[in-house]
Amino acid sequence: MIVLSGPCVIESREQLSRIAESLKTIAEDKRIDFYFKASFDKANRTSLEGFRGPGLEEGLVMLDNIKKEFGYKIITDIHESYQAKAIAEVADVIQIPAFLCRQTDLIVEVAKTKSIINIKKGQFMNPKDMQYSVLKAIKTRGGKEAKYEESKKLGIWLTERGSTFGYGNLVVDMRSLVIMREFAPVIFDATHSVQMPGGAGGKSGGDSSFVPYLARAAASVGIDGLFAETHFDPSIALSDGPNMVKTDNMPALVESLLKIKECIA
Repeated sequence: MIVLSGPCVIESREQLSRIAESLKTIAEDKRIDFYFKASFDKANRTSLEGFRGPGLEEGLVMLDNIKKEFGYKIITDIHESYQAKAIAEVADVIQIPAFLCRQTDLIVEVAKTKSIINIKKGQFMNPKDMQYSVLKAIKTRGGKEAKYEESKKLGIWLTERGSTFGYGNLVVDMRSLVIMREFAPVIFDATHSVQMPGGAGGKSGGDSSFVPYLARAAASVGIDGLFAETHFDPSIALSDGPNMVKTDNMPALVESLLKIKECIA
């Protein structure tokens, strides 16, 4: 099973290293294909004052240090096309944020690199229409059809992260996992799926208590991997703290999904 985990955003070198160290048990599990995730820039903050991270150059240096120190494969977000080449020198997976999942130039530039491309389904998107985002990457890499095996071969993933439900809330339609898995390997983003966008003080809220339940439901439907952001103390995280899984709780969460996966295999 693919597991993508790490802090939402790089807060400091110390924070990054501490969280990376805490994930070693998961990373060393032979049943898991592990990727360490952190953003060098959160460019889609609700407020101008929202914490964004160290930026492209410094952030990539920090992620490269994690790669060298721990031997982890790296996943990070991209927000602008010109960043693709530099990110690909460090990241094994380049992630298209949900709000940018229809951006043709961005998908094409990432698809031109050798990195795996992970396209997060927009909260506003019909899961069936994600085949067209996949097809942009498929055709750029020389393929023809948005099919699971073709995407797997060419290194293209899709991620479910919930859908807009009224104002300030998301809901996960588990049917989307089945629908999107026709087009590509599917990752379930358990932490962003419990997000409550917007809210008081110009920050998104959330309720991380629902993360294990949604993750187990997704695993029982059938997924290729789990995306779960983590922090040693979510209450002091500078971004998305209310959604995060505490690092101490990550091994048990992953183990429960592995057991489900074994049962349905």
